[in-house]
Amino acid sequence: MEQELSYGSDYKFIPATSIGSGVGVSVAADVYCHTIQIVNICLVGALGAKEFVLVDAGMPGSADDIIALTEERYGAGSKPQAIVLTHGHFDHVGAIIEIVKHWQVPVYAHELELPFLTGKTKYPEPDPSVEGGMVAKMSSMFPNEPINIGNQVSPLPADGTVPHLSGFRWIHTPGHSPGHVSFFREQDRMLIAGDAFITVRQDSLYKVIIQEEEINGPPRYLTTDWQAAWDSVKKLRDLHPSTAITGHGVPMSGEPLTMGLERLVNEFAQIAIPDYGKYTDRNTH
Repeated sequence: MEQELSYGSDYKFIPATSIGSGVGVSVAADVYCHTIQIVNICLVGALGAKEFVLVDAGMPGSADDIIALTEERYGAGSKPQAIVLTHGHFDHVGAIIEIVKHWQVPVYAHELELPFLTGKTKYPEPDPSVEGGMVAKMSSMFPNEPINIGNQVSPLPADGTVPHLSGFRWIHTPGHSPGHVSFFREQDRMLIAGDAFITVRQDSLYKVIIQEEEINGPPRYLTTDWQAAWDSVKKLRDLHPSTAITGHGVPMSGEPLTMGLERLVNEFAQIAIPDYGKYTDRNTH
């Protein structure tokens, strides 16, 4: 089985790091958010628990850091019951093969993401021409070839439940990618939003480095369907989350989150949709 696990030929370490890299925060008693370079992963399960789940799999080359973090929180030799993915872009599956081989645990993603995770289809190319800052300009170096984790990955259950993630349900939030999902827990209104929206201006290298906090739409250079992305933000706003962990930027809660999401929904065309770029349709409304 191991022979079929492979990254795309364009997979490589990406030299981009924020001041938050290596920093983690307990967002709830059982939800921990940790930044790897410029992207967040989550461990869901109380500190020292026997059962927990990893959400997303970091940047290329980060497997050792993810394994060390996991053992620090849950004990030597510990491993999650599963890995669940918000989507399959390179910065969310960058260490997936190494940690799957190490842990031998199942991976779950939306069925529309499976072609990108089983070697069948590559993502659309990142758009370095899109309106934005230096990260957008750098995006031509970002991997978009499909990875292949074969039968290690399965589709999320059609009933909206999330394997081993009790209390959470998955919500289809496409736009940034076809099978992008977010995870929501009604009990405390906890939202793990992936890249459906983010809390930093991800196309700006300066703002990525300093992690300036502001609610934005999904990363511009990899978003191909802006109408779907807008609809997804509306869907998440309507959940009235109390706390949100996003794929990029710091977790947010309370009034800043509520007001920021409302503003993003109402001004999405101005805030999120770039003025130009090969995936932009300014007729979106």
